[in-house]
Amino acid sequence: MLFMTPMRPAPDFTAMLSDRARHMNASAIREILKVTQQPDVISFAGGLPAPELFPLEEVRRAADTALTKYGPAALQYSTTEGHPPLREWIGQRAGIPAANVQIVTGSQQALDLLGKILISEGDTVLVEAPTYLGALQSFQPYGPSYVQMPTDDGGIDVDALEDILKTTPAKLLYAVPNFQNPTGRTLNAERRRRLVELTAQYGVLVIEDDPYGQLRFSGEAAPSLYELGLEYAGDVNANYVIYCSSFSKTLVPGLRDAWVQAAAPIISKLVQAKQGADLHTPTLNQMIVAELLDEVLPRQIETVKKAYGERAAVMLGHIEKEFPGGVEYTRPEGGMFLWVTLPDTIDSTRMLQRALTRNVAYVPGSPFFALGGGQNTLRLSYSSATPQQIGRGIAALGETIREALD
Repeated sequence: MLFMTPMRPAPDFTAMLSDRARHMNASAIREILKVTQQPDVISFAGGLPAPELFPLEEVRRAADTALTKYGPAALQYSTTEGHPPLREWIGQRAGIPAANVQIVTGSQQALDLLGKILISEGDTVLVEAPTYLGALQSFQPYGPSYVQMPTDDGGIDVDALEDILKTTPAKLLYAVPNFQNPTGRTLNAERRRRLVELTAQYGVLVIEDDPYGQLRFSGEAAPSLYELGLEYAGDVNANYVIYCSSFSKTLVPGLRDAWVQAAAPIISKLVQAKQGADLHTPTLNQMIVAELLDEVLPRQIETVKKAYGERAAVMLGHIEKEFPGGVEYTRPEGGMFLWVTLPDTIDSTRMLQRALTRNVAYVPGSPFFALGGGQNTLRLSYSSATPQQIGRGIAALGETIREALD
């Protein structure tokens, strides 16, 4: 029987939300991507891997191999820690036991779960200025108190970091040392070693987010913070550095396979947090990735590095020709992004609407600053645009900047 009562006003659902939910914010990038779905828009906004480079046939064969090898087990629930062969491969590569590796559903889940187990309301979290927007989104519901670390072309200013640590009891430091999102900068080797020493000295945990480290197309690689932390501590279970990485940027993003390397007490709590989140990362997806590790992954990394290096060079070349004087930009040695700093008189968020009328999109820089600022900055991604699109898009963006200067 239907209720015959008169229509009642809708409940005030907003008032029913938890304090944690009130701290959540929509992703500025995801909102912009909704606008850029139109086929005539050239988007430098999303950090999307180039889909035409995906190893489609190899993934298809790996799925068939996994289903044949494991049968129904490939479609069954599995352990929270992850597919053993996958964890063993990661552990061997890092020189650590597989027990210190936790498989997660994308790096974003790693950040969310680490925030859940490490951040209490009011804890001081040190972040780069600017820093990865997704990390801020993941950590924000847990109520951190952010302190921004100054950065320059060499990455985090470790002298400034030492001054901060002398006066500020910090719980956690979050950094993207390789081809940082959003700036494309790399933390140099000397600063890496000093950062590891300083954080260990002051008892600060470090989350090293490294989804792009394998995508170097020029220059020389430096040791990871995790490697330096392991060397400094001398024991995998005494290492202050927590390492996060992913197969999303090197293989394919849709399988959502990533991992965390950490000391045993951190891994133990991650397992418990993941059990409450999704029980485990999809079994078949992990098995597919494991089948691709030895032959396909190395080839795919070389393919992606070559393509991104060429596209970065094309974008930098057009920027040099098309952007007016007074505009500064980074020159990444790898990864997917570069960072543009406009004259102080330009607000990149307001300018975005003008850019869209010319069918070109980017991400304004201000959302990447935990404590505000960066109104005259923006992030450009070269990974998923063709060289022809890059040329047209940068020309349109140059016109937009000149218009904003008038």
